[in-house]
Amino acid sequence: MRSPGRRTGPCRRSPTPASFGEYAALARAVGLSAAATHERVRKLRERGVVRRTTVEVDAQPRAGVLSVVLVDSSAWAGDSAAAFAAIPEIEEAHVIAGSAPVLVKVRTASTEQLQDVLRRLYAVVGVSGTRATVVLETFLERPPAP
Repeated sequence: MRSPGRRTGPCRRSPTPASFGEYAALARAVGLSAAATHERVRKLRERGVVRRTTVEVDAQPRAGVLSVVLVDSSAWAGDSAAAFAAIPEIEEAHVIAGSAPVLVKVRTASTEQLQDVLRRLYAVVGVSGTRATVVLETFLERPPAP
């Protein structure tokens, strides 16, 4: 009799319908069956060739306000990376060449919350101004190329 929670041998999970669909799409791309593709990916994971699998979440269903903010600074803004990272609504921050030294991508639940983020940006040492642009619609967003 097995003890609860104790495994007596390797546990193999069959792919769920969603993951099976992903293997089927990969299989079509490489000219194999979904089962053969799943088995090859499993072996690549075991050998350490495939180190991780990621999930890409569609940003569209997230409600709220997406903004791009140009941040003016009286000092080298790259030195304030930790201060920008401490503001959780900032999804991306870039030192840029152009009319402002920093561009940040901000996602908030409301315009009131966006105002609060702008206030917190002003508290970052060296920040002397912001110019926020609210995104009305995203019609193209590509994942990074492999």
